[in-house]
Amino acid sequence: VQLQASGGGLVQAGGSLRLSCAASGQTLSNYVMGWFRQAPGKAREFVAAITGGAIITDYAASVKGRFTISRDNAKNTVWLQMNSLKPEDTAVYYCAVRPFWDSNLYSEYAYKFWGQGTLVTVSS
Repeated sequence: VQLQASGGGLVQAGGSLRLSCAASGQTLSNYVMGWFRQAPGKAREFVAAITGGAIITDYAASVKGRFTISRDNAKNTVWLQMNSLKPEDTAVYYCAVRPFWDSNLYSEYAYKFWGQGTLVTVSS
């Protein structure tokens, strides 16, 4: 499975960006898709996840109400709509895949495949 993340860039605080993650090599309709981020000097952290059928989503408390994760299994693509961006959202954002939804959802070690990351920079 190859994951290609895109859509990052430079945006002012309060602005919006939409990240995309396109998968190839395997249909991922039965897999959980997640987004993580890693700010400079910090550990990678969970941002959001969505089940294969897009029925269930979950978000980190820091982004809840501002970010929305969605997917289109026909396109093998997942998106992360980011609104009301803050300087503390600055990070490299990664998409990732895992086979099922459980209590390890928030752990990066539970994800099997990763994209290359896309940089989001939010200026104040």
